[in-house]
Amino acid sequence: MLDIETVPDDVMPADWPPDRFPKCAWHRIVAISFVEAEIRRDKTTGLEEYHLAACRSGGAEGWDEGRLLRAFWKFFDEGDFRVVTWNGRSFDMPTIVARSMMHGISAAAWYRRGTKWAGYANRYAPDWHTDLMDMMADFGATQRLTLEEAATLLGLPGKLGEHGSRVAAMVADGQTGRVRDYCETDCLNLAVLYVRYAFLTGRTGPEAHDRFVAGLMAYLERERPERPHLGRFLDGWRDNAERRPPLVAMR
Repeated sequence: MLDIETVPDDVMPADWPPDRFPKCAWHRIVAISFVEAEIRRDKTTGLEEYHLAACRSGGAEGWDEGRLLRAFWKFFDEGDFRVVTWNGRSFDMPTIVARSMMHGISAAAWYRRGTKWAGYANRYAPDWHTDLMDMMADFGATQRLTLEEAATLLGLPGKLGEHGSRVAAMVADGQTGRVRDYCETDCLNLAVLYVRYAFLTGRTGPEAHDRFVAGLMAYLERERPERPHLGRFLDGWRDNAERRPPLVAMR
């Protein structure tokens, strides 16, 4: 589960209207965050189960964009990943790719893995890249939800009062760490949404869904002392648990 945060870059044309969202290539990446989970498949049923490894941001707070991207692609090259995003086909991945091109960084694994019919660039190959916003909207057949709106459906805390429109101000104020925390909570919302969607679509079973949720909650509790934003996320999630139960097997 992958998310980025960006600020407008100085490559943006000076006459670009300030009320229009900049094109992907004109966004400077200031945070790349993810939730990593191992996918295991039952040999009998073919169902998947997801085992949480970590929720973190790439690099360190003081890294520039080029260094962040080099580290991202090195990590990506060394693994075998299913990428899950929210609006990632329209924004996150095109931005990562365009900015990598600008910095002279290879993204070969993104383009060369898979086949002509199944790979990261193929819209209908969810085993490679699942843009969950796109999937839930049936590829534009119905209205798209924002991540905050989708999170509310499941009783997740959403953005905890933060918003992407404030990222530039936070970076200008030297609060890149706060931006990274915000990016990580977006990934947490996305992770739970994805596992619930996997259950909805028959990719995983109810017990496996609930084991992931319980494991994630335990992880957030363990991380709370050193990473208070994860504790706040867990508290907000628990506050909504009676109205939107997080588990499905016992319903």
